[in-house]
Formats: sequence, structure tokens, C-alpha cells
Amino acid sequence: MTNGVGFVRDCFKVRAKVVEELAARSEGFRDLCDDFLTAHDEKLRWEGSSAPERGERVAEYQELIDSMRIEIEQALDRAAIVPLRPSRR
Repeated sequence: MTNGVGFVRDCFKVRAKVVEELAARSEGFRDLCDDFLTAHDEKLRWEGSSAPERGERVAEYQELIDSMRIEIEQALDRAAIVPLRPSRR
């Protein structure tokens, strides 16, 4: 199984470099990536289940995945912003 950072990098291919850079410096982001992968794997597991609560669990995991996707996108947006330095006079 791949790690969370690799999974997120594959999900956000256009922003793979930013994913790698942010993961290198943020344990919280790495944890978010791992949680994102876990939620994805659990959703797949429930999709293959025949349990009566299958539909409810799949919907719950999809909602969690959507929420984490937004959180990841926001973290990547913040990481991509280059602060401007005040000019020296």
C-alpha cells in the first residue's frame, strides 16, 4: 500500500511538487494525507460489502473524503503563496 503523501500526490498531479514540499515540512499535512488515504480505502472496502449499512457508510466516507479534499486544497493554496517582502529604501 502506498503512503498518504504518495496517494495525495497522485490525486493532485498538477500540484505534486507543492504536495511534496508541504509534506516535507508539515507533520500535520502528512497526517491529513494518511487520513485521506485511510478514508479512501475504507470507502472502497464498504463499496464491496454486502452489509445492510453499506450505503450509509459509503455516503459517510464520501462526505469525509470531500471534506478532507477541500482541506488539502486549502493547505496547498496557502503553501503556494509566496509572501512579498517589503521593499528596502
